[in-house]
Amino acid sequence: MFATTSPAERFIACQPWFASLPLELQAQVRTGVYANEGAKGEVMLPAGTAVQGWHAVLSGLVMLRSPAAAQQRASAFIGIPDGEWFGEGSAMKPEPRKYDVVALRPTQLMCLPLHLFATLRDTSLAFNQFLVQHLNLRLGQAMTIIEAGRMRSPEHRVALYLSRIFWRSTRRLNLTQEELGQLVGLSRQTVNRVLQSLEAAGIVSLDFGRVAILDDEALNGHLAATAAQ
Repeated sequence: MFATTSPAERFIACQPWFASLPLELQAQVRTGVYANEGAKGEVMLPAGTAVQGWHAVLSGLVMLRSPAAAQQRASAFIGIPDGEWFGEGSAMKPEPRKYDVVALRPTQLMCLPLHLFATLRDTSLAFNQFLVQHLNLRLGQAMTIIEAGRMRSPEHRVALYLSRIFWRSTRRLNLTQEELGQLVGLSRQTVNRVLQSLEAAGIVSLDFGRVAILDDEALNGHLAATAAQ
């Protein structure tokens, strides 16, 4: 069925709400989505530009960054890995984008255009249920980031960004120390120090630019222990 379809079409057809759509709307959505690519470090969706739709990461990794925080290494950001949606808040408001979307590695984004996003919101219960769950996830992440950035130690912040709050579907993160530092808002040297201590404790393993979470229970215990630091 998907032999000649694009990655964007395959991705959208696998979404949990897609099968419940009327066949005509399925066809409109499948043919209406489109993709664009960006190089490492490229601002793929600049702040202040018109919002074109709801986006997902087909491959790669992006960071959502406030323009005012671009030069502030102490700021914390949200990273979006492949397979994840982002920008639903922007798609629901008639105003320019509030943040930059920066590729942390070569990345391909997919866009569900605004008119299709609006149609799905107006007509699909399954889509709205998915959207509410996703908004709730992002709200929890945002509140966690605000608290961690203001009150927590580097040890807590790095461990937090390795937790299931931010990485739901995998415990083997294809993430370099440089990328993790950009997301957490800490230097690579600080991130390396924290990761080395987590590896020594048997919580993670480090191998060729990847971080594997070996013991989620121990990671949660580390988070609890460092929460007051």
